[in-house]
Amino acid sequence: MRAPATDRGRLLLVLAAGTAVTVFTATVPLLRDFFDLRVYHGAVGTWVHHGGRLYDYRVPGTTYGFTYPPFAAVAMLPMALLDLRAAIAVGLVLNLAALAVVARLLTGRAWRRCGWYGCALGACALALFEPLRDTFSFGQVNLLLLALVLVDAWLLATGRERWAGAGIGLAAAVKLTPALFIGLLLLARRGRAAAVATVVALTATGFAALVAPDASRFYWTDAMWDTTRVGRLDYVSNQSLQGILARLGEPDRAVWAVAVLLTLAVWAVRARRAVAAGDWAAAFALTGLTACLVSPITWVHHLVWLLPSFAVLVRTGHPRIAGALYAVLCTSVVWLWFDDASGIDGFLGSNLYTWITLGLLLRLPVGQPAVARPNRARNANAIEPAPSPEAPRTAQVSSQPGPEVLGETAAATGIASGPGRGFTLSASSEPTGSTRPAAPNPQSSSARASS
Repeated sequence: MRAPATDRGRLLLVLAAGTAVTVFTATVPLLRDFFDLRVYHGAVGTWVHHGGRLYDYRVPGTTYGFTYPPFAAVAMLPMALLDLRAAIAVGLVLNLAALAVVARLLTGRAWRRCGWYGCALGACALALFEPLRDTFSFGQVNLLLLALVLVDAWLLATGRERWAGAGIGLAAAVKLTPALFIGLLLLARRGRAAAVATVVALTATGFAALVAPDASRFYWTDAMWDTTRVGRLDYVSNQSLQGILARLGEPDRAVWAVAVLLTLAVWAVRARRAVAAGDWAAAFALTGLTACLVSPITWVHHLVWLLPSFAVLVRTGHPRIAGALYAVLCTSVVWLWFDDASGIDGFLGSNLYTWITLGLLLRLPVGQPAVARPNRARNANAIEPAPSPEAPRTAQVSSQPGPEVLGETAAATGIASGPGRGFTLSASSEPTGSTRPAAPNPQSSSARASS
């Protein structure tokens, strides 16, 4: 199929795509009605205005309450000054801004070549991605955390190291899963950045302990270790290794621990290879994949951490593979096994997003140069590995102004980032697990369910 050659044809295609996306999102996925944001707003409001205990709050008529670390509640304190509608509006704006930052960092200057037409089609594609749909519909914080981590990746890849690690530290203080990126900094022998991330995370956590000592004591001694507060491990939205085992009826934590250790070993080997090649984009992508796999609970909306992997696939010349995997993650297909995940079809289908994540961890291209487009001296979307001492090279400096894609400046200016240069996980504290039966039709837009 040939792309339209005229502006009128492009406009018609964009309108058709926008209509199709609107119809799809209105009829196929579950509309979450900003459920998680309601949890945040209610918990913080009760805590501030009514003297309630932060972790005792439950959304009326449900078993859902606040399960993030105390610093997350402290960061959300301004929400107590807003009514629910205003809080939803602010949440949407923040998520849109975070998505813009993520897209900019992952695509670099490539978006300039796309113009309004390419950007509009890209927006339609992003609107179909189930983890993004759920993040916006729940009012979740995943995109904000991803943006913080990718800013650190950009700082490290471009040699701007003074504040590198601060974003990772803040993300880890809000939610435990991004702490694995501190492990990546240690693998990369970026001691300063790892120290910054650790100090920021501990400082934020300590500040929360001063503001809310009782809540902090309860969280770190009780709530963090109680996965039943988060939701059922076998719920189909849990697309982690633990989710697979739970749906198989395997309750032995030792089996899960072995699977986690094997996954971390694969990650360490592949991440070190990426670090040695100066391929920080791949290193951060691999870490995001691993965090999703080893976390006890990885709801579908957590899988926004897969976006950097798709950018790496496109950059290294595998756009069809990226497109096929991305398309699967737009379908909500795992929900077909919502009621019954037994049998071979249930084993394969209900865990499909986990298989994709695991496949990307094992096969994501690492250390490969960006594939240049025809008739261009250098692809503006390249995320090239920086030269290492073992393989020095002379790079052509791009004349295009503006911020760079991850690793682009390091490649273009010859900033050394070989081995030893360049850019632990505990239980997830997600508040959106299902602990009660859902509506008979879990894919109906009129039903309310939390993933």
